[in-house]
Amino acid sequence: MHLLRIIKKLGSVSWLAAALALFAAGCSRSAPTPPRPGPVEVEAVEVTTTPVAFTRELPGRTAARRIAQVRARVSGIILKRHFTEGADVKEGELLYEIDPAPYALNLARAQAELQRAESNLAAVRLQAERFKPLVATNAISKQQYDDAVASAGVGEAAVAAAKAAVMAAELDLGYAKVTAPISGRIGLAEVTEGAYVQAGQATLLATVQQIDPIYVNLVQPSTEIERMRREFESGRMRKNGDGLPEVTLLMEDGTEYPVRGQLEFADITVDRATGSVTLRALFPNPDNRILPGSFVRARYEEGVNPAALLVPQQAVSRNYRGDPTVYVVAADGTAELRLLKVSRAYRDNWVVDSGLKVGEKVIVSNLQRIRPGVPVKPVPLAATPAAPAAKERQP
Repeated sequence: MHLLRIIKKLGSVSWLAAALALFAAGCSRSAPTPPRPGPVEVEAVEVTTTPVAFTRELPGRTAARRIAQVRARVSGIILKRHFTEGADVKEGELLYEIDPAPYALNLARAQAELQRAESNLAAVRLQAERFKPLVATNAISKQQYDDAVASAGVGEAAVAAAKAAVMAAELDLGYAKVTAPISGRIGLAEVTEGAYVQAGQATLLATVQQIDPIYVNLVQPSTEIERMRREFESGRMRKNGDGLPEVTLLMEDGTEYPVRGQLEFADITVDRATGSVTLRALFPNPDNRILPGSFVRARYEEGVNPAALLVPQQAVSRNYRGDPTVYVVAADGTAELRLLKVSRAYRDNWVVDSGLKVGEKVIVSNLQRIRPGVPVKPVPLAATPAAPAAKERQP
C-alpha cells in the first residue's frame, strides 16, 4: 500500500513537471523579438564654397612720425625760453636763446683776421706783379720772383682760412639762437633760464614730435607672414583691390578710431626675442587724439579666399592626438568619421583646407549618440539667431 501511494505521487509530480515545461515552451514561443533600433536623427549641413574676406587683429603701439631732440650746439648760459610746454611749434621757430656775447666777440676777431690776411695778400700780389717784368730783363734774380709768387700763394691760403674762421664764428653765433628743427608738438623744457648748457655733452633742451600723421607699429608672428605667403602663392588667397590695405584702429578703451589708416610696410627683420615682425600703419591725427606710446589694436584685411570651405565649429571635435575631426553622412546612410585640416576660424566656422568635398553633409548635432558605421537620418539644420562676428584665430 505504501509503495502504491509513492508511485502515484511520483506520477502526479511527473505530470506536473511536464505541464510546466509545456507552459514555459508556449510562453517562450509567444514572446516578441526586440525591434532593431532605427537610424539616429541628426542635423546636417551641406558643404559649399563661399568667398570670404579674412581680417587680422594685431596689438601695437603708437609712435610719432618724426622725433627731434633739441640739443645745445654751443656752450653757454640760457638767457630766455620762447615756447610753452606742450604747444605746437613751427620749423625754424625760436625756442631758446644762449648768451651770444662770446660768439659775437669770436666773430669780430675772425673778421679782423680776415681783413689782415686780405691786406697781406694784396701787398704780396703787387710785389709779384712788379717783379715779373724785372726778371725778364735780369734786373732781379729768378729766385726773387719765385719767392714773391710763393708769398702770394701763401697769402691766398691765409685769406681762405680767415674766411672759414669767419663762417665758423657766424655759425656759432647763429647756434646761440636755438630753433625748432621740425614742426610738431614740443614737450617738457629740460632746462630753464640761467642753466649752463654744453656743446660737448650736447645738453638736451627739449623734444619735438610730429604726431599728425602718426605711426602705429603692429606686431605679427613671422609664422603668420609665411602662411599668408603660401596662401597667396597657392591661389587660396587673393588681394582685395590694388595697393596696401586699409587699417581700422581700436583705441585703448576699445572704441574704434573714426578715421582709417593705411598699412605702409612690413619690416624685413624678425625679432629674436619674440619671433615677430613689425608692421607699420599711418593714421591721420588732425586733432591729436592719438598720443605716442599708447597701446592699441589694429584690424586689417589680409585678403579674400574666393572659394572657402566652411564648417560649423560645433560640428568639429578633436581626437586623442588633438586633430580636428567631423562626422559626415556616408553614401550608405551611416556616420563616417573624417579627419580634417583647418587653417583658421571665420566667425563661428572653421575654414577647411582638406578632408571634405563640396556636396558632402556634415553632422552637427547628436554627436554623442553616433559612432562610425551607425545609421543616421540627416535633417536640415534648424535656424539659430546670428551670433556676433568672432575674432579670427588659429586652430
